Amino acid sequence: MSKSNNGKAWKTILKIIAIVLGVIILIVAGYLAYVFISYHRIGDQPITPEGEAVGTVQTGTEYKIVSYNIGFGAYEDDFGFFMDGGDRAWAWSKERLDTNLKNIAKLLSEQKADLYLVQEVDIDATRSYHFDERPYLTDALTGMAYTFAQNYDSPFLFYPITQPHGAAKAGLLTFSFAPIASAERVELPIETGFTKFLDLDRCYSKNRIPTENGKELVLYNMHLSAYTSDGTIATEQLKLLLSDMQAEYEKGNYCIAGGDFNKDLLGDSSKYFGKSDIEYTWAQPIPEETFNGFDITLVAPIDESNPVASCRNADGPYHEGQYKLTVDGFLISANVELKASDVIDVAFKYSDHNPVEMAFVLN
Repeated sequence: MSKSNNGKAWKTILKIIAIVLGVIILIVAGYLAYVFISYHRIGDQPITPEGEAVGTVQTGTEYKIVSYNIGFGAYEDDFGFFMDGGDRAWAWSKERLDTNLKNIAKLLSEQKADLYLVQEVDIDATRSYHFDERPYLTDALTGMAYTFAQNYDSPFLFYPITQPHGAAKAGLLTFSFAPIASAERVELPIETGFTKFLDLDRCYSKNRIPTENGKELVLYNMHLSAYTSDGTIATEQLKLLLSDMQAEYEKGNYCIAGGDFNKDLLGDSSKYFGKSDIEYTWAQPIPEETFNGFDITLVAPIDESNPVASCRNADGPYHEGQYKLTVDGFLISANVELKASDVIDVAFKYSDHNPVEMAFVLN
């Protein structure tokens, strides 16, 4: 081949490479533009209660509440999530997701609770094969009023490349044995940097349940931020919730909040569950001064004679030495009397969380 022909060949190759690189850059730029343009926050909005309930909330009567982050039905005990160090973005299969959701619904029904707070319930998500997961729970918990607050509506996340997490719509389901008069979605602050695309949107639901003495039981369901730079945003979210609860308490209402704090509620869970084989810092203790000036008490479920964690880090299948801690619990106003609280030990069989429960009386 002559030098001129050889030179032409190289120019052709370089031209093809340039075109391919140009196309890749355009695709990446187009995708980033899509993510930024599609990103939005849902905002505050009213919620319409559904279901039929005929119970009456009374003072001096002991009630039971259960809170459970179901991990969109995917986090079986052999599941590891990619954002926690695992290799999965979706539930194992449609069939396993269906079975696991039925098991979760059965587990909750067996608790015979008066109130339920359920987090990370998908209604239309790539990761859960676009199942609407609400009917599994509403069909199991019959005779109860309920509300659904959409926590986030995320654009398509094209990562991991081999199994993109995709788009997700998910939220919070709240159940009550007594009618829910009204409810609303309250938006929480989130980080403003790129992390917001990973942490999605955040909110809590606020449910008003009339009591026999003319007051209200104000029931909050929450799932605070997890994938943040240093964990401080979850503390800011908590302070907003505490302010809301304090205002309701000062009106004479009873306030209970529950859910996934994404904070180490025991301060240092390793004292109870041992050090993990890998050091994690995503769940920090709640700063001691957070509750100053509030008539609100944190209830961190623990049986010190038989401690059980409420959460495992889903870096892989559940195993000995895995990071375990308690991030799920409750908040109660001063006119709510705590009777007992604990973690329901199901060995993370259906989720990366165990359910937590609390018995209480309205004074």
